[in-house]
Amino acid sequence: MRVLLSVSDKTGLIDLARGLADRGAELVSTGGTARALADAGLTPRSVSDVTGFPEMMDGRVKTLHPGVHAGILARRSRPDDMAAIGRQGIAPIDVVVVNLYPFARAAAATETTFDELIEQIDIGGPTLVRAAAKSFADVLVVVDPSDYASVLEALDGDGGPAPGFRFALARKAFAHTAAYDATIAAALAAVDTGGGAFSRSPLTLDGTTPDRLIVSAPKLGDLRYGENPHQAAALYASGDAEAWGFGGARLLQGKALSFTNLLDLDAAARLALEFGEPAAVVVKHTNPCGVATAERLRDAYVKARDVDPLSAFGGIVGLNRPLDAGTAEAIASTFVECVVAPEADDDARTVLAAKPNLRLVTGTFTADGAGGSRNRDVRSILGGWLVEERDRVVEAADAWGADAAADPARNLRIVTRRAPSPAEWTALRFAWRVCAHVKSNTVLFAHADRAAAVGAGQMSRVDAVKVATMKAGASLAGTVAASDAFFPFRDGLDAVAEAGATAVVQPGGSRRDDEVVAAADEHGLAMVFAGRRHFRH
Repeated sequence: MRVLLSVSDKTGLIDLARGLADRGAELVSTGGTARALADAGLTPRSVSDVTGFPEMMDGRVKTLHPGVHAGILARRSRPDDMAAIGRQGIAPIDVVVVNLYPFARAAAATETTFDELIEQIDIGGPTLVRAAAKSFADVLVVVDPSDYASVLEALDGDGGPAPGFRFALARKAFAHTAAYDATIAAALAAVDTGGGAFSRSPLTLDGTTPDRLIVSAPKLGDLRYGENPHQAAALYASGDAEAWGFGGARLLQGKALSFTNLLDLDAAARLALEFGEPAAVVVKHTNPCGVATAERLRDAYVKARDVDPLSAFGGIVGLNRPLDAGTAEAIASTFVECVVAPEADDDARTVLAAKPNLRLVTGTFTADGAGGSRNRDVRSILGGWLVEERDRVVEAADAWGADAAADPARNLRIVTRRAPSPAEWTALRFAWRVCAHVKSNTVLFAHADRAAAVGAGQMSRVDAVKVATMKAGASLAGTVAASDAFFPFRDGLDAVAEAGATAVVQPGGSRRDDEVVAAADEHGLAMVFAGRRHFRH
């Protein structure tokens, strides 16, 4: 077995090379990789020995030679290919371990000049990767250090690496070179050629709004259907989401998921993540119709369901704790389409198994998404893409109260003559976290531990209040209210007071804030400006 190693990222290199050498491999290497192997006590053969030519032009040419590429591209099943390389004294290369020059890092650095950036464009590396990936049936191509251990394991298997394993590595290799070329194109597109000179600005490829949106997302599978049964749909997830969110979620039971199932599950999971205490969410058409917290998850679910039991029928349930048997029994007593939770214990799965059509989804969900591209929301519009930072109700992450409102580091302000009571503060914080996850315009009424009524997605806030009071079916006296954006007129605030709320949280910022605050004082309401809007379109 002959192995060619040429890597910029030397993570795990020595362990891999020793493992290959222990399995009888001849190691062939270049430049810095060869020096790293030699420093570790290994004895790689140089590429120059294989090709009969020295590296040229500061390393611009070293592997671009038939002595290398014929050994990679020769089809072992073709006697004429093998005879052709035999006549030239060329030995086959069985494993190619290559990752490319760190172009993205150079492009992102302010100090990198244009000429230096050009030198970071790898030529031989992508050529090796593409050749090896094309010959995947005979050659293992390895571009990711995280695959090193599985490569050694596959080499030890009966019959060697399986065809499916070889093909998976080849697909990753082509994605690797495609992303690399896209990064080069993005960096060069930002170069200013005015006046005959070439000047550049640092390239932003990570974070929320990169200079170029690069999405490489393999298809995880077809969905049952799209928003409607006549629409085809599929789920894709980028490589960095393999073990996070719905890119790494598991369907433990139930029918195949549809497009709308996943939209609802996503809405439920996002809202459940707002709470540190045990919380349950019931979602219908991406809007929460019930949300509650409690010391026990079962109690949280029952309270959430009972906010609007009619709408909860056929809903989607989101939990922020592992599903236990008691909660599963409460869920099974109602018709529910889907449940999403971090995990489900064996007793809970036994309970829900009696409902074979109920879909149970588990996965790794975190409140912050680990930052970077995971903090990015991408949506399509006709002819384009919209990208934004994921909305988080960070201003409600800690307990609210008079001390919090007085903290100059926060935007919380008590704007009425009456300040909220301690109980109202707790309820306002609950309401504020929930209303950010309801379609705009929304006005939501809540108690300290549960939603009371949700007025979602109306064209005016007065109508949102009317919907909430209609949904409540009872008096909302003693509740608090939250509005995802400011009240443009006092009529919305008057409607909130008439419904029975005693305190209100809203962003503030209207030209008529003074009128709205005066209306709140007239009604004896306490009002808090959160200083931040939470539209959800």
